[in-house]
Amino acid sequence: MTSPFSRLLRSLNPLLAIRRPPPSSARPHRCLATAAASTNADADDSAAAVETDECIYVKRLGSAAATRDQTSVTMPMSFMTGSIVGKRFYKDVTTRMADDGNGWTVMLDYRTLKTPSKRPLKLQSLALAKAIAAEWDYQQTDGIRPFTMPLMKLACTALERVPLTRAKIFENLMSKFHQDLVFCRSPGDSDLTIGVHKRQEEKIDPILDWVQSEFGFKPVVYTSFFGGKQDDCLAKAIENVLKETNDFELAAIDAMAAAAHSLVIPLGIFRGRLGIEEAIELIRLEEDLQVDRWGLVEGGHDVDIADLRAQISSATVLLGLSRLT
Repeated sequence: MTSPFSRLLRSLNPLLAIRRPPPSSARPHRCLATAAASTNADADDSAAAVETDECIYVKRLGSAAATRDQTSVTMPMSFMTGSIVGKRFYKDVTTRMADDGNGWTVMLDYRTLKTPSKRPLKLQSLALAKAIAAEWDYQQTDGIRPFTMPLMKLACTALERVPLTRAKIFENLMSKFHQDLVFCRSPGDSDLTIGVHKRQEEKIDPILDWVQSEFGFKPVVYTSFFGGKQDDCLAKAIENVLKETNDFELAAIDAMAAAAHSLVIPLGIFRGRLGIEEAIELIRLEEDLQVDRWGLVEGGHDVDIADLRAQISSATVLLGLSRLT
């Protein structure tokens, strides 16, 4: 029977799969190598270093006494951005508890999956481990496509990048907080913007009321193109919420904020005030009104909608699954 996690990931993949393949001049596949082979190779120029970064390294089973954590497969750094990183080299994908009993790992045949920086992909939630395993199981034989594996990429971000850059993430999110799209209101005294203004009052005002009740301070709404400034007490309350998050929660919030151009909307999802569809509707409110009026541009608006849906959905799924024990 197909698991709920497999069905969830398969429902997201049609949205992700519309992204265009790389141009024909780009190399279609990365290489597959073993750790033993890499130690015997000559590292005599920079080209060798580039190839090292593009290889999928499979650590061979050294002895029968070796633990499963000592046999591993490490994805290249290009996994985080590349389109195809190599052909599928495994048959079965499973999950198991780590040898030290702390967390769950994903197995590609007998090999433990590792992050691009060669750290074990150790997850505290079995549900999240199974969802990532479903992403790997979905890969086709002709190539491993990272853009169809949003949970894997977000998990790597949470494990590797967020612990090292938490302060920078806080600074970046708070620097854009005052220009959050929910605080920007279209003028209501023009025939061109009156429709947007009324829709914002209908859809966004309830969110502003929630912000006031949740954090204790009333947001300032502005119409200036250059934005405005929120009360310092409100900004401090928002920052305190961010600082209380764990690495997976912060990775999800940061990913959604980048896609939404809003911090309030991801916090609404984080606190359970908004669902995925409600969040997407708020993010696209103005553009959808323009589409209703002037029409949808195929290959433009539809791609943007699918990409936004994939980014918000995957971050929300990561947020939910990482909380399960």
